[in-house]
Amino acid sequence: MEITGSHGSTIGLAGVRREVSTRPGRAVPALTVLHHPDLSRVGEIALLGEIVQGGTTRLGRLTPELSPPGGAAGRPLADQHLSREPVELSGAPDQAVRLVVGASRTRVEADGKPIENEAIFSRERLTRGVVLELAERIVLLLHLRTSAPSFEPETFGLVGASEGIARVRFDIRQVADLDVPVLIRGDTGTGKELVAHAVHSASRRRSGPFLGVNIGSIPPTLAASELFGAVRGAFTGAVEPRSGFFRRAHGGTLFLDEIGEVGGEVQAMLLRVLETGELYAVGSQAAQRVDVRVLAATDSNLEARARSGDFRAPLLHRLGGYVIWLPPLPERREDFGRLFHHFLAEELARVAGEENQGTGERIPASLVARLARHDWPGNIRQLRNVARQLAIANRGRERIEVTPAVERLLAESPTGTSGTARANAARSVAPAPRKRRGSEIPDLEVENALRAHRFDLQAAATALGISRPSLYERIAAHPTLRTASDLTAAEISIAFAACGGDLEAMVDRLEVSPRALGRRLREMGLLPRGEREGGA
Repeated sequence: MEITGSHGSTIGLAGVRREVSTRPGRAVPALTVLHHPDLSRVGEIALLGEIVQGGTTRLGRLTPELSPPGGAAGRPLADQHLSREPVELSGAPDQAVRLVVGASRTRVEADGKPIENEAIFSRERLTRGVVLELAERIVLLLHLRTSAPSFEPETFGLVGASEGIARVRFDIRQVADLDVPVLIRGDTGTGKELVAHAVHSASRRRSGPFLGVNIGSIPPTLAASELFGAVRGAFTGAVEPRSGFFRRAHGGTLFLDEIGEVGGEVQAMLLRVLETGELYAVGSQAAQRVDVRVLAATDSNLEARARSGDFRAPLLHRLGGYVIWLPPLPERREDFGRLFHHFLAEELARVAGEENQGTGERIPASLVARLARHDWPGNIRQLRNVARQLAIANRGRERIEVTPAVERLLAESPTGTSGTARANAARSVAPAPRKRRGSEIPDLEVENALRAHRFDLQAAATALGISRPSLYERIAAHPTLRTASDLTAAEISIAFAACGGDLEAMVDRLEVSPRALGRRLREMGLLPRGEREGGA
């Protein structure tokens, strides 16, 4: 069996072609446009190298010049509401940056706080990115960057120009035409499935099938037959032979999402097919050859699970022929403006029939600034959901207004760290839960764990000290808990209308897994099947 790599994909604004340098260099302060009354300006950038050299940058109506990725001619912000007298940015001790308002009449807010005279931003804050709001009209991100984004020959439909996303594109291009499996890693909602599609579409197998299967959504008892097939009569209910995902993906690519959820027995079968290109259907003694390129994705720490014996180390090594890491949204904050405006335009077109979102005047700069400051635990998937919420609630309105659901989101955690960092921090202060039998855990403890983790089944299972399959069994046996598959179409439709299509609000209302609920919504046509979490 060939286990080939698929071709490159990018996370860039549709229609923009640019090549990003990945050569290491010294990080310098930069300004990136997150919002502007002229939406075509979003994503423009200016490197402020003069600050590092002891100089000063004047920030105002006429300076500095900001350029779109690709090195085109720059132009100033040129907004008449900015004061003719600019504010100034200069260096400060310990690689910090000082902002001085001075005689400028431009109202300046930094991370939501007004700057009356001056402020100093530490290197730590610059690394995260400081959100600057000018005259309640323009939103900029003051951050660090080693080089300006340059021309990229392919964008592969992915949105963004940050150095983290440039690295993802580079990785995809490097592995595209190679016969190796790829393990796509990153926090939930960062766009792993989208990258898998991009890898396939750029590979030599692009004309073959692409099949995606979420391992976590398959009942453990059916995983082997779903993946490898089964002969008639192999088990109760097998009245017809099953071909399995591997057979159906012959000549193409099989994407195994949530690979960390695969059980021990199936791990052994998967390792065999990866090593030999042969599989045995359940109930069959005859080996069958398949030609499939395997891509897998996970947000789990498979190395730790391999050390504990929960995941086979040889399988991990086989799957990780090449690894692509996706940065969480808080670590690519300079892409926020492009992502948000792209998603909002898409959702307005879909739910309101609007061909475009109009000028930036329709969208309050303060809203964009608040969203840009937010910590996004659900990453790009969550941002898309927020854009949909705003689009639905503001159909026919001349100006986009924040909704109660979005207001609640922003009130929860205006700033913070990435999902990976939060998880690492939690592990550093809390002991790992001991391994337990699912049957020994009281029903109330199961309920509390699910609600505490907002029905993220993997997180709840980890907190309880049981496997995810064991948690499925406990939910099935529980007198009141349900899965998304237990919900009727009427229940889902009512919740969808009541929550304005906000998936997170629906999860709170229905108390089921967000992933599984998202699948039900796609099946019912309430969420487009082609929509994926990482961008256009």
